[in-house]
Amino acid sequence: MTKTTYFSTPLYYVNGEPHMGHAYTTVVADFLVRFHRLAGDDTFFLTGTDEHGEKIYQAAKDSGVETQAYVDGIAATFAEAWERLQISHDDFLRTTESRHTDVVTGVLQKVYDQGDIYYDEYEGTYCVGCERFLTDRELVDGKCPDHNTVPKLRREGNYFFRMENHREWLANHIRETPDFIRPVGYANEILSILSEPIGDLSISRPRTRVPWGIPLPWDEDHVTYVWFDALLNYVSALGYPEGDLYKKYWGSARHLIGKDILKTHAIFWPTMLRAMGAPVYAGLNVGGFLMGPDGQKMSKSLGNVVDPFVLAQRYSSDAVRYYLIKDVPYGQDSNIGESALVDRYNADLANDLGNLVSRVRALLLRHTDGKLPEAVATPTEQEIIDQALSLHGTVADLVGQLRFWAALEEVMQFVRRLNRYFNDEEPWKLAKAADGAERLGTVLYCCVEGLRIVSILLEPALPSKVKDLRQSLALPGGDLEATRQWGLAPVGAKIPETADILFPKAEAPETDEAETENAPVATPGSKKGASKKSDSAPPAAEPDVEEEQISIDDFFRVQMRVAEVVRAEAVPKTDKLLKLELLVGDEQRTVVSGIAQFYDPDDLAGRRVVLVANLKPAKLRGIVSQGMILAAEDAEGNLALVEPDKQLPSGATVR
Repeated sequence: MTKTTYFSTPLYYVNGEPHMGHAYTTVVADFLVRFHRLAGDDTFFLTGTDEHGEKIYQAAKDSGVETQAYVDGIAATFAEAWERLQISHDDFLRTTESRHTDVVTGVLQKVYDQGDIYYDEYEGTYCVGCERFLTDRELVDGKCPDHNTVPKLRREGNYFFRMENHREWLANHIRETPDFIRPVGYANEILSILSEPIGDLSISRPRTRVPWGIPLPWDEDHVTYVWFDALLNYVSALGYPEGDLYKKYWGSARHLIGKDILKTHAIFWPTMLRAMGAPVYAGLNVGGFLMGPDGQKMSKSLGNVVDPFVLAQRYSSDAVRYYLIKDVPYGQDSNIGESALVDRYNADLANDLGNLVSRVRALLLRHTDGKLPEAVATPTEQEIIDQALSLHGTVADLVGQLRFWAALEEVMQFVRRLNRYFNDEEPWKLAKAADGAERLGTVLYCCVEGLRIVSILLEPALPSKVKDLRQSLALPGGDLEATRQWGLAPVGAKIPETADILFPKAEAPETDEAETENAPVATPGSKKGASKKSDSAPPAAEPDVEEEQISIDDFFRVQMRVAEVVRAEAVPKTDKLLKLELLVGDEQRTVVSGIAQFYDPDDLAGRRVVLVANLKPAKLRGIVSQGMILAAEDAEGNLALVEPDKQLPSGATVR
């Protein structure tokens, strides 16, 4: 029988646009959802927007916009944001929809009719940011710890939900259900709160003060407290109480939240469900806070805000997803920043995974006519096979423990093992050996088949890039069951002759980086920082001056390496520049070079050139160029590439 699972993010409050905290929780939820779908589970995924309450009413008023129009606009930005981050939700619920408000009204009436809601006057400290009364024990130095503001003393008549009646039951449920709240530290935090009276919950606000909300069905002078309204989204989206989706999925519900809304989800929500006569959800997964790169809470005034959507545009949504899952241990507070993203992207994706794909493709195209070869496994390959087939169980266990970063690291360790295997077997030498064809085929097939398994296990984090990977190697997709089998890469399948570099090397942007397309090739007399010229301008005459001499120390500061051209293509809107994708040992680089008038791009693949490897990157025609290739120039301005006269390995030092 197919297992059902139900995951949800919070419904995000629309008093502001999506930010990194929203993105993190949603990406993690999507990772879990995709993993469960790969495992064959029938999985439902809910997200959406919370659109009632005092803060939203005030934000709309401050913006001079009618409240419904205001929430419509912000809700649309959330829907667009999740599309940009490849979020695979099944439903996007807005709390202003009638399918939700009808459920809220029905639940309120039921709980009121059974005597669990009563009217009273209350005076206490009220945090507008939290939209609830805070107890003295929740304050830190007299302030709300989440908003760093002093709550206002407020006295008003409200309706109250008898939450205290459920305190002992909830404490027992948490103690008896070890995975009800995870990580366990948050469960202990809630048990500490429940060790003392929690009081009853104010579930209404006077309409004279907060006109934007769902009216109480028995008293239209009051609107529903935003949390009693919003929490019901998790069942209203499923058609509670009689809907087929509710009957099918609710029993497996697991909510993903940030720790700032722990109390509402771990105390308010379970007690509401019990009062409704509904089963409590299966589990609550709690993420920590994301801090700026300086370790402080993100703030525009501090200039440390990290925008996930800017990063996605700059480096790809897959890069942002991978970074957030890999570098943020779930449940813990973590510092994040663009430079850390670039470091993780380059280390894991560009250098380890992307380079391996490029190197394997290059040898397949050059030595097997682009076809996946047959393999004759030896004990060396068996070690690779055994490790590959054990990955599924290890990764599944780690995901189940919410150790997503560790699950990804297991996969990347296997990628690094494949790289070592590739380097140790030296397939470029096997290709030249008289009796090396069979062994070459085995090594290449083993790498391709290993990458097939890797692509499936990484799909929840990199949903687009793994499809590009499989297409570039003529590989089928598959579910997690396909990672338990070796040999599914189709022998004889022909890989495409061209494929984009999977993970181009990334450079963090430099604000002072100049755009220039001159000096893209190191030739005698070339000068760094030459003035910008059009493609059709004739070369300037060389001044008749004595060439400057340098010391041997100056020369040794220049690092030159042998690089293999993987692919070359013309740069649009210029007749001088080619974009070269190079392999330098295990590293992948992009270089823009002014050799288009002298070399056909199709003739460059596989050639070895000399690269100035420690040159500061420069942006040429919008492309970050990571070095220069050497060429000689005659008196007429004709260029010829400097190439080793022997087949030296990529990455060899030139001195």
